[in-house]
Amino acid sequence: VRTSEGMLRMLRVDFDWLQSTDSVMARVREHQPLIQCLTNTVTTNFVANAILAVGASPAMVDIPGEAGLLARSAGAVLVNLGTPSADQREAMLLAAGVAAEAGTPWVLDPVGVGMLPVRTALARRLLELRPTVIRGNASEIRVLAGQGGGGRGVDSTDEVDAVRSAAVELAQATGAVVAVSGSVDLITDGREVVRIANGDPMLTRITGAGCALGGVMAAFIAVGADPLAASVVAGTAYAVAGELASARAEHPGSFIPAMLDALSAIDAATVLERGRLS
Repeated sequence: VRTSEGMLRMLRVDFDWLQSTDSVMARVREHQPLIQCLTNTVTTNFVANAILAVGASPAMVDIPGEAGLLARSAGAVLVNLGTPSADQREAMLLAAGVAAEAGTPWVLDPVGVGMLPVRTALARRLLELRPTVIRGNASEIRVLAGQGGGGRGVDSTDEVDAVRSAAVELAQATGAVVAVSGSVDLITDGREVVRIANGDPMLTRITGAGCALGGVMAAFIAVGADPLAASVVAGTAYAVAGELASARAEHPGSFIPAMLDALSAIDAATVLERGRLS
């Protein structure tokens, strides 16, 4: 049953706001939360536009003298380790530390950990600052859980279901919601595990699809929703948008604007109709 009642059966029924599935999406568009992004320089534009498309406001503030200041007042913070320069590494630690102190929710995207030592060490330090959500591919999550040595650069060499136990253990150890991206996404808070069977292979043919998902998750957790529920709704909406965009675009170049259009147009009714959760 793909209705709000059906989604309530799949998730915990004590999420009051899930009684009306569109409430979190409506709150993002109504309040336009400010999302501070310390992110991959290769994908900055796509991340910012994806955040704008879902109704939030991106702020790409990632230098040491400013990052901590904004983290205190932002709606949420995204920390993405895609291209961690020395200044950005310092800014990430400052922003995450202030966010943890101020109660600002924040997302950690541990791009490329495992094989690459600088970002792996940085990710370990950031974990101590208690991210609200950890979003990565299967290999990255396995590394952070202490169960593997990494993927192929920024690409995963593990299947999502193979790291289910690692994701659960990481969530339990950190108190974060752990979101694992793959052909079927997996999201857990260490107690419940939700699988999202939506998405499209075209998302793997563009740079920044995972980075942008981290930004969308930050936007959804910024409006006060339960982090697990917000992450599931964000992940489902993003994956469904990918399906809708792929139906309009045959190649990667046309897929990117189609994806932004789909994110802008997505609504709760479409997410509930098309979402395939278990």
